Amino acid sequence: MIRVVVFLIIVGALSLGVAWLADRPGEVVVIWQGWRIETSLMVLGAAVLVAMAVLALIWSLLRAVLRSPVVLRGLLHGRRGARAYDAISRGLIAVGSGDVAAARKLAAKANRIASGEPLALLLGAQAAQLAGDRAAADRAFRAMASRSDTKALGLHGLFIEARRRDDVAGARAYAEEAARTSPTLGWAGKAVLEFRCATGDWAGAIALLEANRSALDKESYRRQRAVMLTARALDAAEADRDNAKAFALEAVKLAPTSVPAAALAGRLLAEGGDRRKAARIVGTAWRANPHPDLAQVFSELRFGDAARDRLKRIEALAKQVPGHIEGALALARAALDAQEFAKARAALGPYLAAPTKRVCLLMAEVERAERNDEGRAREWIARALNAASDPQWTADGYVSDRWRPVSPVSGRLDAFEWRVPLTGIASAAPVIEPAAVAVASDAGADTSAPQRDAAPAPSEPAPMPSEKDDTASAVAEAASTAASRRGREAQPKPEAVIPLVHAPDDPGPEAAAESEPQPEPQSGGWRKIFD
Repeated sequence: MIRVVVFLIIVGALSLGVAWLADRPGEVVVIWQGWRIETSLMVLGAAVLVAMAVLALIWSLLRAVLRSPVVLRGLLHGRRGARAYDAISRGLIAVGSGDVAAARKLAAKANRIASGEPLALLLGAQAAQLAGDRAAADRAFRAMASRSDTKALGLHGLFIEARRRDDVAGARAYAEEAARTSPTLGWAGKAVLEFRCATGDWAGAIALLEANRSALDKESYRRQRAVMLTARALDAAEADRDNAKAFALEAVKLAPTSVPAAALAGRLLAEGGDRRKAARIVGTAWRANPHPDLAQVFSELRFGDAARDRLKRIEALAKQVPGHIEGALALARAALDAQEFAKARAALGPYLAAPTKRVCLLMAEVERAERNDEGRAREWIARALNAASDPQWTADGYVSDRWRPVSPVSGRLDAFEWRVPLTGIASAAPVIEPAAVAVASDAGADTSAPQRDAAPAPSEPAPMPSEKDDTASAVAEAASTAASRRGREAQPKPEAVIPLVHAPDDPGPEAAAESEPQPEPQSGGWRKIFD
């Protein structure tokens, strides 16, 4: 509406101006080179306007002729760009759908139409990756890495190709260069951090963590720094105990509930005579995460203490986590060392209905130490073979007898967790007959060696016969062999799995592998992998 009003005002003003000039025609005389021209003002104005229009038309024609090469080149470039865009779009779709032939054909077309364009190079590299042509993919990524606008993308592609070749040195070099060129690249910083941690360069890893501190949330930063400091303290514990203590104390300050940091700091402080601070650190971590390493450090705060003094300390520690199995196990161990067998049995009593391996082994020690009953001890050892597993340090399916800062499988920092390995896997092994267990106990057979095909024993120990002879030993062996054979036959065979063929990784952001659920074996047993 405002535009209409303004337009009407302008038209009215022009009309008034023309009418005003028409009422005052006047005369204009031009004398030039002997020529005398007389006319009215209105005619002169009209002639000027006509002359301007003719000049503008001539200039437009002349300009169109002069610019025709540029316009033609722009039209051709636009057509070529449209064709290249179409080829690249269809090529990327073909790569995503896994159509190798179409991807390579469209990549060649895009390279022919728009050679050297970033997206054409990317399509060529991904088509080569999809076809398994590593040399072509490497050439495409190197071409991108040589340009300033696609350097980060090219380095990422070269990094992926190097890891596929198991070229650790090359992958690290590409990641280092990418992190140096673009410090904000998350994949580069993570890869460099993993490489430095895997090689034990904890000083360099901590420096890189500090450089990328702004990209991490506060909790992640504190946790990762605490893990690195703990690893550095472990490396320096033998050669430089003062620095190791400083690193461990800083790690505890960042993560007070970290079991490895608290256990190491408590041990180093106790060795240095600062037992009160050691007890405070270990107690804080114990209340949050009860762990046998913490119980051991706490029991050994005073070197040379009597077993009964250690028992008193462990009793006080166990009271801080009432009802927790780690407190009961620590108390039972301390009571056993102090020859307080009644306390050991009382501590383990609530867990005898469904004992774990450690509970069974401790009960076997109690039977030997208190009653010298080798039969009952071996019976508990037999139950330990098939009892529920205890928590262990586990990372990516790898089971270790000690904490490690980096997973040896995936290289992830802070991957080890204190949990039961392979939880959730149901065992299909048959139950050992009570008679077989009784005969095996009578024969005095050695059942301390692990048996992979053994199954859970009855919840209560079988009664002990009074006679022992060689015939019973033979019967026990035959029964055990038959039970193992039946266990193997009874286990269901795993169903055939049709593998899914995935397209190779593109240079884009990689999905976090740890977020994907790992397949679990269907067999009844599992294998521990020790250091």
